[in-house]
Amino acid sequence: MTTADYAAYIAGLPRVLAGAAALFRDAEGQVLLVEPNYREGWVLPGGTIESEDGEAPRQGAWRETVEEIGLDVRLGRLLAVDWVRGTGRPPIVAYLYDGGVLTEDDLKAIRLQEEELLSWRLVAREELDEYLLGPLHGRVLAALDVLADGSGTAELENGVRVDR
Repeated sequence: MTTADYAAYIAGLPRVLAGAAALFRDAEGQVLLVEPNYREGWVLPGGTIESEDGEAPRQGAWRETVEEIGLDVRLGRLLAVDWVRGTGRPPIVAYLYDGGVLTEDDLKAIRLQEEELLSWRLVAREELDEYLLGPLHGRVLAALDVLADGSGTAELENGVRVDR
């Protein structure tokens, strides 16, 4: 295969978007959610991985956490990977990392990125369905289950576990 053939082959491959987020909890197990100003529903601190910079998923989750809520926290293990089919856009691979348990001092240190976020709040597991839309709800529940039972990373498609 020539260089030109290889370049044409690469250019013809399907595109996939990638995002990464962090799952933070408080001492009672409530999940930290942020309210974006550019879409409905609440989300976790996180966002798109900057592929043109060669950013890895963990780096993207950390960078977005620092930018969005001002916390420079070393992220823990990968809790979930979700393949989310696209409608009118390419599919997304969403990585979800353990942000750990935030202390009262951590919570007081949160500084929202005002260009993108309206507010933040801590939400109990049983109330997450009131805030999280679509596959994100299932992704967060799967990640909480992984944390509770000590199992490995959850594999999901559109927020539903496929690794069981």
